[in-house]
Amino acid sequence: MINGSAGINSASDAEALELLVEGTVQGVGFRPFVYRLATTERLSGWVCNAPDGVHIGIFGEAGGVARFRDRLTSELPPLARIDSIHERPLSEEPPEGFGIVASASGDARTAVTADAAICTDCRREMGDSADRRFDYPFLNCTHCGPRFSIVRGLPYDRINTSMRRFAMCPACRAEYDDPGDRRFHAQPTACPECGPSAWIEETGSAGRRAIGMDAIEDAQSRLRSGEVVAIKGIGGFHLACNALDAEAIARLRARKHRPGKPFAVMVRDLTVAAAYCHLEEAERKLLESAAAPIVLVGLRPDAMLPKNLAPGLDRLGIMLPYSPLHVLLTAPFDHPLVMTSGNAGDDPQVTDNAMARQELAAFADAVLLHDRDIVNRVDDSLVQTVDGALQILRRARGYTPQPVRLPPGFGDDHPQTLALGGDIKNTFAVAKAGKAVLSQHMGDLTSPSTHADLRSTIRLYEDLYDFEPSLFV
Repeated sequence: MINGSAGINSASDAEALELLVEGTVQGVGFRPFVYRLATTERLSGWVCNAPDGVHIGIFGEAGGVARFRDRLTSELPPLARIDSIHERPLSEEPPEGFGIVASASGDARTAVTADAAICTDCRREMGDSADRRFDYPFLNCTHCGPRFSIVRGLPYDRINTSMRRFAMCPACRAEYDDPGDRRFHAQPTACPECGPSAWIEETGSAGRRAIGMDAIEDAQSRLRSGEVVAIKGIGGFHLACNALDAEAIARLRARKHRPGKPFAVMVRDLTVAAAYCHLEEAERKLLESAAAPIVLVGLRPDAMLPKNLAPGLDRLGIMLPYSPLHVLLTAPFDHPLVMTSGNAGDDPQVTDNAMARQELAAFADAVLLHDRDIVNRVDDSLVQTVDGALQILRRARGYTPQPVRLPPGFGDDHPQTLALGGDIKNTFAVAKAGKAVLSQHMGDLTSPSTHADLRSTIRLYEDLYDFEPSLFV
């Protein structure tokens, strides 16, 4: 338990409440946010994660409790979302100070947080040569980084993620334990001393050619020379090549047996994007959002892109670098890079290093790998704007698995429901306690591997949400 110094007024106007907060409130800096609010208002109590949400016990002068309650919804961290707050009075004696206590067990109702694009503060740190995370491709904080792609179960604590194997060094642990630090209880936090690392391999060889920034520079050199590089990202692998090199695109198409479907691209910033595409304000905001999806935008007539990039189309799917590794990789390029899913045929996107060596060898000349496991496959989301409004065409990284509240009348006691979706572009959904959670894009159910992926992902959702369907759709 982490305690903060806070006093309590023992006069007759004292109040004590327990709050259960449901929504996207784990893995987003919500507990440290609650800690800071409580200590600012000189309240005592506690906060803890549990499978059904975040539990808060709050004790103090009635006015301070009321202000705390108001600020809880009006000053949320960037990635947090509150769906509901249930409260009841407490009759127990107030504790000394305010503390963050160990996570509790119970019925799972809280939302698992979607993966979030690198934030401004982390990007600044990564570019500061005096910072200990300079050029480190796996930095993150409570406002950004991997979430759903690394989680194995609830509550959202480091021990329940693929970061479990990386023991924090003293410097990272000090940040993690400091309520004033933006990495306070940031579960994936890491640095070059204690966190994941990246390296590059020649296709067909497991030997490491280079590690760290040298590996990224090796990949950049290969992309300039027309090679295809497989890149391990947050939710799966990409196949990347120079989007201005028609011959490189043709080789990738031939290897992937994808003669005509358009390729998505990644650009380092909006300035590069605007050189090739028309960008409306709503599209700019989507590109720079925490979800960082692929956005379908109109091509400029003078774009001078190869005809085989998006054959016959006047629109292009474009995205900004959403992970630190992608930021470092795209930094020297003033033109787009192809970033298409690393998979064979109709199989799911590759997520595992061993699978990448085996299955992507036919497509890529080299493989840029890292040792943070991808627990849950999450493809890039695809969106467009219609009259300035968001329209999601493929709901995956950045949006999944945010819940959708069901219409009035469902209540909390409707049958737990599993909706299985269609054969083509499959997704499924689970409904429980007045909310529906849509899965990430699963793909076409035309291969045994996609069927297996569907079944394993359903099992994951059953575990994450204590879900036992009695109704099937």
